[in-house]
Amino acid sequence: MTGIGAEMGAQAARSRALAVLRVRGRALAVAVLPAAAAVILLTGAPTGHFVGQGWDVARWVVGLLAVLVLLATTGIALVVARARPAVSPTVPIPEESAPDLYRMVRDLADRLDVPAPSAIALTPDCDSWLEDRTHSAHGPPPRPAPDEDELSGPGRRRPPVSPVLVIGSPFLWWMRVGELRAVLAPVIAGTGPSAHPDIAAARRFVRGLDAAVAVASTRARCPATRGVCAALGWVARLLLRSCREHATQMERGVAAAAAERAQAVDYGLRIVAQEQVGLAYAGWDRLLTRVALPAWRMGRWPSRLDAGVVAALTELSRRDRLAEGFTSRLGERPACDLLEEPGVVDEAASLLAARLFHGGPAESGPDWAPVDWQAYPEEVVDRTWRADAARLHRVLDSLGVRPSLDPTTHDPGGPTLARVLDHLTEPAPEAPEPRSQQVAPHPTDTAPAPSRPPAPTPDAQPTDGENAPQGPPAPDNESRTPGAGGNENPAEGEAEAEPAPSYAPDAPEDPGTERSAALAAGLTAALAREEAGAPRFGATATGRSAESALWDDAGLPLFPLQPPRTARDLLTDHVTAMVCCAAVDTAGAVPALDWLDGPSLLLGGERAADLAPKVLRLIEEGDPGPLRDWLAASGIRPEKPVRLV
Repeated sequence: MTGIGAEMGAQAARSRALAVLRVRGRALAVAVLPAAAAVILLTGAPTGHFVGQGWDVARWVVGLLAVLVLLATTGIALVVARARPAVSPTVPIPEESAPDLYRMVRDLADRLDVPAPSAIALTPDCDSWLEDRTHSAHGPPPRPAPDEDELSGPGRRRPPVSPVLVIGSPFLWWMRVGELRAVLAPVIAGTGPSAHPDIAAARRFVRGLDAAVAVASTRARCPATRGVCAALGWVARLLLRSCREHATQMERGVAAAAAERAQAVDYGLRIVAQEQVGLAYAGWDRLLTRVALPAWRMGRWPSRLDAGVVAALTELSRRDRLAEGFTSRLGERPACDLLEEPGVVDEAASLLAARLFHGGPAESGPDWAPVDWQAYPEEVVDRTWRADAARLHRVLDSLGVRPSLDPTTHDPGGPTLARVLDHLTEPAPEAPEPRSQQVAPHPTDTAPAPSRPPAPTPDAQPTDGENAPQGPPAPDNESRTPGAGGNENPAEGEAEAEPAPSYAPDAPEDPGTERSAALAAGLTAALAREEAGAPRFGATATGRSAESALWDDAGLPLFPLQPPRTARDLLTDHVTAMVCCAAVDTAGAVPALDWLDGPSLLLGGERAADLAPKVLRLIEEGDPGPLRDWLAASGIRPEKPVRLV
């Protein structure tokens, strides 16, 4: 059973596969061309056609060239054939741990009249695909079933091994069994075209070239092999460029053939299931960026991420009136019931997600421990707030900020929120004196004293990527307020003549006051020092499973969730954390977990959702009025010391 029918997509895929194989054939023909010329020259001497000293030299030169080309061709062919192709990081699902899931997949393959996938694996992402793992570097092929072994016989050729079915783990927890079946139908239908010899050979050739490019790009090689690797990479890239378009069209044809074959299976349900795919993707992305990322930064990894997707999307359906119909489907059987131990699989997928998206280690340890959702507020939210508050006060100490503006005030005995508020408050400008009380300037005075320190020159400003100075830099509002330090309406083309600023023009603007900018620079430098001193979780020989050994984890994280936080974001997070610590210690507030927004503060059982604008007002404008009013209305006492980590 090959799965190639009368579908137009399958025929187009097979023709493109033959085109890829023709590229391989042309490359082989070019490689043997010097050998053919050498054979012609060598056979011409005994027959008396190519005689003379010139032909003798030509025979030696062409023969030597043919030997070198054949040796190079053999080496390149061995690398292409034996290089380990890339493998997606997944969690393997043995058949004994999910017999119902394997049974559903085989039944679906029988209905589609295609070979069943050889194995099933999960990936911490909202996607599903087929992956060929028949290469010898991926381990021995799975043992065939008894009936297949009998059919093959000693003189018959065994059918090719089917690819592995990779399923997104959020699908198993959010989707129902019927929805998962409908979503997987087009994917499983792709095993039919994959079993065709021409398509399978073309895919092996393309994957081998890609693996050869990876081998040639490996660093830390000795100088003797750099030239060989450079030649290998050049040939592999040339062949990849030659067959890239054909390989792309071949995969499109395979997808079209699979979609055409799967139309007869649960077509109406598949339309509804596609809506759940988009919803699961949105919930998974929100859960990773808002909930999992703060825990990963604290050295904790949530062990039930897939179950958290269900909670997050259920919360979304509760808040959004457009999602009211999604709660009714929760009464149906979830697809995770097809697993014997869903909790164990969820934990393995959660740990893999932490490795891929954050670069965490492969195993748990004292600095990398799992956390469940019940302990998340105490283990992650509260510890994050207090760690940020402690870092904030350490930077204030380095800047020489006093505990209180009033020298006569007694020491509060610990870090306080009032210290942060007083430091970030912009001093009010002095009122001008009446004209009658003004003193005439002395004749020797040639210029009035400046009311504010002069802005530093552009050469003194730190460049992008460098740590800002600890002293107070020039306020950023000078760079965006018309008329400050330059012409209000510059002439056309003047901007090109001015020196380029030291910061990126498209980067987010820093805090607007001098004190905020200095404090944000100090926090950025402190956090950079902490990250530089943190242990690196690279690839090690110990503690790696057979599955994780198939893919290179030296470049983790493979998919970073967010870019580095800006100075303003860091300062906002740290000031908000200090406010939350004061609320917990002085007003009886409690840390909580919001499934859609991550860490949150509960005051009187209600979420404090209006805190961020008031903190931004303090940072950007130096106005503590709205924040102080909110603190007074909430019963939070900023003068009381708080407990830090």
